Amino acid sequence: MKEGEAEMKIIIDSDKKSLVLENNGKVKILKLYSKEAFKIISGQWLKVGWDQKYIYGFSWLGRPIIQLPEDMLRIQEVIYKVKPDVIVETGVAHGGTAIFFASLCKIIGKGRVISVDVEIRSHNRKAIEAHELSRLITLLEADSISKGAEHKVKSLIKSGETVLIILDSDHTKAHVLRELELYSRFVNINSYIVATDGSLEFLHDVSRGKPEWKTDNPKAAIEEFIQKYPEFIIEEPQFPFNEGNIDFRVTHWPSAFLKRIK
Repeated sequence: MKEGEAEMKIIIDSDKKSLVLENNGKVKILKLYSKEAFKIISGQWLKVGWDQKYIYGFSWLGRPIIQLPEDMLRIQEVIYKVKPDVIVETGVAHGGTAIFFASLCKIIGKGRVISVDVEIRSHNRKAIEAHELSRLITLLEADSISKGAEHKVKSLIKSGETVLIILDSDHTKAHVLRELELYSRFVNINSYIVATDGSLEFLHDVSRGKPEWKTDNPKAAIEEFIQKYPEFIIEEPQFPFNEGNIDFRVTHWPSAFLKRIK
């Protein structure tokens, strides 16, 4: 534990059905089966799961999709509400998210995907281009913050089309902030630009993490962007269906959804 950081200890007593939280000498006892206990346990689950590469165990329609399933379900709900004509994503990797977004476009009956990455490896490109949904996907190999990439994306968007942006490439603060500045101009009122993986802020102290992530992360970029661009607000996705007690997301995308309001 570094100087200045909060020291926290969690004790789960399954017999007493309690969670004991010790935080800098202060002790709080919670009911184990409570919303507050769930939030604390989920926070640690996210950290341990990320360190153990839990999110590397899923695919979508045959392509690896390196995302938390809850995050994909939530973005699906937002996409269904907005029904964009164009989904622009930065970051391609194995192509699983591109296929995921394309499948939603096909189901909804409108929309297409533009996927931008500084490097699209040949085997991934071949697999994406051979996929049943490839006709709905345009792959652009370019640095997402380059003028060339921005101009190419702009040329592929038609006048009057509704655009939704998802940022999932380089996760440094400077890079994400520049992406926000470049691509937010394409976002229509009541649509979103989504900056993923702000969880780096709380993953900085896991064994696969880096100390600098505490301040150098997408969430920090979002917070700075919001101060400069009041036409956007951070808006948590609504739950279209919720008969449970949990009204918050268990997510690697904290504060990620920026909605254009004017």
